Amino acid sequence: MAFLLRVELPDIPGSLGALATALGSAGADIEAIEIVEHRADGKAVDDVLLELPPTTMPDALITACHKLEGVRVQWISRYNAGANLSMDLEAVEAFTEDPSRAIERLVDLIPATFRADWALMLVSVDGVATVAHRSSTAPMDVPEAQNWFAIMESTAIEDGEDTILAATPGKDGEGKHFVVIFGRHGVPEVLNSELARLRHMVSLAASVASV
Repeated sequence: MAFLLRVELPDIPGSLGALATALGSAGADIEAIEIVEHRADGKAVDDVLLELPPTTMPDALITACHKLEGVRVQWISRYNAGANLSMDLEAVEAFTEDPSRAIERLVDLIPATFRADWALMLVSVDGVATVAHRSSTAPMDVPEAQNWFAIMESTAIEDGEDTILAATPGKDGEGKHFVVIFGRHGVPEVLNSELARLRHMVSLAASVASV
């Protein structure tokens, strides 16, 4: 079974190797590791995609990680079978293949790229936030947690008890404003580095679309 593990660890040489050894000793087969964030406090946040045999419980991984000094598991969850971590550059390559639909293609790619549950692109129609494009898993209705077109920069928003939203404003080649949103149910929290990545990718997709 595939699992995705987000772990905080010391940002020093050898930490990642020690983590990989601990996970392997607990029975995990590591498929990929992506560095999510380097923090000013000397910590790093990594996402680890791994396979577990049916006889191994996820709790065993948490126990193994917490035996390492300075390591803390933020969350662990099931991941789609056969999935792989989608790197930002792969997403960029995909949405540049069809410049006229770059923003829509980015919305399609955001759930995999940011480990989110869904994504939406909103535009203003007669002053009302309206869905212009949605990922296949996105809700039909526009979330009501925010005045979306009052957002000036990338931001994270709590919507109810179990949904975390991230939103970034943009402007297309005709100068029309839009907002890209992604949602997560429960965990993990949206990191500042993820907001920066989202802002960069939305801006790049808008630039590609305007060429």
